[in-house]
Amino acid sequence: MNKMVPTTEQRNSVSNRIDTKSIIEIIQIINNEDKKVPIAVEKALGNIANVIQCVVDSFKIGGRLFYIGAGTSGRLGVLDASECPPTFGVSKQMVQGIIAGGDFALRNSVEGVEDNKEEGVNSCKKLALSSKDVLIGVTAHGGAPFVVAALEYASSIGCETAAISCNKNTQVFEVIKPENRIFAEVGPEILTGSTRLKSGTAQKLILNMISTTAMIKIGKVYNNWMIDLNPVNSKLIKRSINMICDITSCTLKEAEKTFYESNMNIKASVIMILLKVNYEKAIFLLSKNEGNINNILDKNVL
Repeated sequence: MNKMVPTTEQRNSVSNRIDTKSIIEIIQIINNEDKKVPIAVEKALGNIANVIQCVVDSFKIGGRLFYIGAGTSGRLGVLDASECPPTFGVSKQMVQGIIAGGDFALRNSVEGVEDNKEEGVNSCKKLALSSKDVLIGVTAHGGAPFVVAALEYASSIGCETAAISCNKNTQVFEVIKPENRIFAEVGPEILTGSTRLKSGTAQKLILNMISTTAMIKIGKVYNNWMIDLNPVNSKLIKRSINMICDITSCTLKEAEKTFYESNMNIKASVIMILLKVNYEKAIFLLSKNEGNINNILDKNVL
């Protein structure tokens, strides 16, 4: 194995002659390699936690979180960002994904765009990236000029930066302070260089951790309920009402009535029922406690 070649580009001896294997043998090989991914992510938890703290600090001063990447990495960033508004009830501006080649690249392979340094910088400028924000580069290989240039620009304006890569000695880490380098050592891919496989899985797990934990820390979760989900359809309205029932042990009728009285605000509904207060008081308590229901309940013993 050539040590000069980045790990994500090296051949995996485990999958040699995979094209001669049966279907069950092929998927057993894939499954066994995939088992290595959570272990690789576990080794990076310390730096992942550092990056999450940066994101939480940014959110608390009105900053935003941006992911930037190309190809699979870029798509994963856009995916994670797009799921934050319905899951946590935040604005579309709070978490955003930037992909080389723009929206067209979400469904199509756009060759060469990851090499465009100027466009990486322009993508940040178009979104008015500021020193209050956090920019996370997502790049399995770690050398995409589009991403590296964007991170360099972000640092130059005082924006907090971080990066996720599956290669340790890579260009993207050279522009990131050590504690914000998230290195997921998943090893060579089953198909040589196909980083949509283990590398992509590792990136998805890490992005899940970053967005979910940051939202938990700013009060978007109560216990393990998605208390701030956006009830935009009948399924989510039903889920919201059932959630109120589960949390407060009230009747379905009371939960539904309070849900609509609170302008479909689940958090407010819970406070209204548990503390027997009106909507205005519930909103006041939430605003004084950063939206954290446990903080409110701890101060108001039931």
